[in-house]
Amino acid sequence: MAATMHDVARLAGVSIKTVSNVVNGYPHIRDTTRARVLAAIEDLDYQLNVAARNLRTGRTGMIALAVPELSLPYFAELADSIIEAADAQGLTVLIEQTGSRRARELEVLSGARRYLTDGLIFSPLALGPGDEALLKVDAPVVILGERLFPETVDHVTMRNVEAARAATEHLLGLGRRRIAVVGVHTGEVVGSAGLRLAGYQQALDAAGIPMDEGLLGEAGLWHRATGAQAMARLLDAGAEPDGVFAMNDAMALGVLHELQVRGLRVPQDVAVIGFDAVDEGQYSNPSLTTVDPGREQIARTAVRLLRDQIDHREGVRVPQRVYADFRILQRGSTLVDGPAGWLPTVQAVQAVPTVGRHSPPS
Repeated sequence: MAATMHDVARLAGVSIKTVSNVVNGYPHIRDTTRARVLAAIEDLDYQLNVAARNLRTGRTGMIALAVPELSLPYFAELADSIIEAADAQGLTVLIEQTGSRRARELEVLSGARRYLTDGLIFSPLALGPGDEALLKVDAPVVILGERLFPETVDHVTMRNVEAARAATEHLLGLGRRRIAVVGVHTGEVVGSAGLRLAGYQQALDAAGIPMDEGLLGEAGLWHRATGAQAMARLLDAGAEPDGVFAMNDAMALGVLHELQVRGLRVPQDVAVIGFDAVDEGQYSNPSLTTVDPGREQIARTAVRLLRDQIDHREGVRVPQRVYADFRILQRGSTLVDGPAGWLPTVQAVQAVPTVGRHSPPS
């Protein structure tokens, strides 16, 4: 006969409730107790009846992650971090790509596949201001990114303005004064491009340097190719930057390539800083200085908030907005002399209610 949960509890010397907590992935169990239960499960070859558990609890043990595209290194590495954080909570992650298309983002929120999971971590790009009501779905949801600022949903985001300002100030601190910015979306205010451009301009204003439109590099999609193309257009138009702030690492890698094709030395002639701290930047030549926007913290916080919603569906919760820490990792693309390493960290901001809070605390 197949082993039962009673058999596992008897062998492990614990209650049936403890066995249930272990197999359902509840985190607040002593490591020694968990180990005994798992050893008993293995010894008895106990097979959890997942279908019966789901019918009994009304849960699947799975959550969804919806991102624009996994071809961008940031979102691929974010997905990896969320999978790891979810695994620690006993959750499995199903990943969907929206392609930044409005129809796909709406389908993610309200389509039939939503009922296959217990909750959703969602990074929208096509939805924007005025679409807040669309997020009022009857399911746990945590929003990532900058596109929406709803008052009724948990939201985990970056300190885009402050981090972009710090990136630009890093270049200014090296004595660079003609700093190009790559990744501009003209007219954007709410999204990453608009916020990071605002941080760039704040740094220039504080240094008494006027904004030069000839140093603004447009790029629709934030890929390596568009970064290289934006850099090429700036150089072909006669711009002579001595520094470049690329709004993500993928574009920064394209910028490095284009500068080297043109015979410009990095960092001697042009210092370059990116944004995202993707793994690939460690292995470019030179290695890429970048902003670490707190990806691991974002992943852990998003999973924790979603799990809290799942566990308290019937209770009253105050939605939270959380801003992750950021820091600058200096590497070869801005390092002429001296040791590389982390530059000072901006401290975390505690989770705060979303209602009435539409910008990071200063």
